[in-house]
Amino acid sequence: MLSKIFNKPLSANFLSVTSQILSSRCNISLQEYQSKKILQDNGINVQRFLMASTPDEAHDAGQKLMNTIAKELVIKAQILAGGRGRGTFSSGLQGGVKLTKDPSVVKDLTNKMLNHRLVTKQTKSDGVLVEKLMVAEALDIARETYFAILLDRAFDGPVMIGSPVGGVDIEEVAEKQPNKIFKQKINSETGLTQDQAIQMAKNLEFTGENIEIAAEQIVRLYKLFGKLDCTQLEINPFGETPDGRVVCFDAKLNFDDNAEFRQKEIFDEQDLSETDPREITAIQLGLNYIQMDGNIGCMVNGAGLAMATMDIISLYGGSPANFLDCGGNVNEKQVIEAFKLLTSDSQVKAIFVNIFGGIVNCGTIANGIVNACRTIDLKVPLIVRLQGTNAEKANEIILNSGLNIIPELDFDSAAKKACTAF
Repeated sequence: MLSKIFNKPLSANFLSVTSQILSSRCNISLQEYQSKKILQDNGINVQRFLMASTPDEAHDAGQKLMNTIAKELVIKAQILAGGRGRGTFSSGLQGGVKLTKDPSVVKDLTNKMLNHRLVTKQTKSDGVLVEKLMVAEALDIARETYFAILLDRAFDGPVMIGSPVGGVDIEEVAEKQPNKIFKQKINSETGLTQDQAIQMAKNLEFTGENIEIAAEQIVRLYKLFGKLDCTQLEINPFGETPDGRVVCFDAKLNFDDNAEFRQKEIFDEQDLSETDPREITAIQLGLNYIQMDGNIGCMVNGAGLAMATMDIISLYGGSPANFLDCGGNVNEKQVIEAFKLLTSDSQVKAIFVNIFGGIVNCGTIANGIVNACRTIDLKVPLIVRLQGTNAEKANEIILNSGLNIIPELDFDSAAKKACTAF
């Protein structure tokens, strides 16, 4: 996450999978309108909008906005995938983001959007069914900046990041224009001060009365960050309109899943309509499962070991089919269900179980593996490496099971066998 800004070199697998893990856990999947409503409800400036799930509702929303504050409308299909503006609907309509100054065409336009599938560069080939539209005032952007707050261990708490260069990938800015990146630690006990907010607004190159306005928005964003147990709050762009309004045009919010008991309303808003059913099942089981494109199923415990496992599989010419983290408090039933998830993927040609028993008991894993193999028709090679707590007994359980399981104590050798077993 923002690795180039903090000068932390990370492997490609680490960045890819960590991003997906955050998406499935801390960064719950919220639609654009949900994030904007959260901002709006907390006194943060966003473009005015209304929601519609039928063409008639969209038409009425357009009329209402044009009769009050909007000079032009923007209609946005609400899906989680990016690239909506260049997408294609199953109706033949091009583009999931439409501009119009004529509210009379809204109904006909949205007839071709609602209940049709939208295909973008980030969706599957058959696209995503569009069930909701956001009808909003269209705002021109005179200037784009970037603003974020996140938790970072290097700063022992929250840190503000800002750049007068917004609307683009912030890591690209950090790489090419590092002098345009401003970072400031926030004291967790005293909170964000007005002076810090003013200085950040100046760093973002706001001028005149907009310095105070932008600073006030920054203070409100920090209050929201703490109130909702965010781990990251990113506004890109944080911009100005030609008539001088300071507006948060787009927002990305990550929430601490450990605070779910405090943020039940937020977590209940999570949109799982576009999530792989296996990932939903894993969440319900207390597991982390991320679907990938390879052919070796990976069951591990802990993100660090997962990255190492996927890197070494790639080193030996294999390709991970998924990431399945059973965690430190896994029980036997969860292991059995984890195997069902792994074997439900038709692209999996071999399974590599790589467990280091620290908190987790290797015996629990071994019993779960054996019982799973006895209850499902396992047709692919299974390589198991168990080390750590109760590993000796665990390996005896595997060896004495009479099942076609390949035990291997050495990490390197186990990875080679996983890559050459089929």
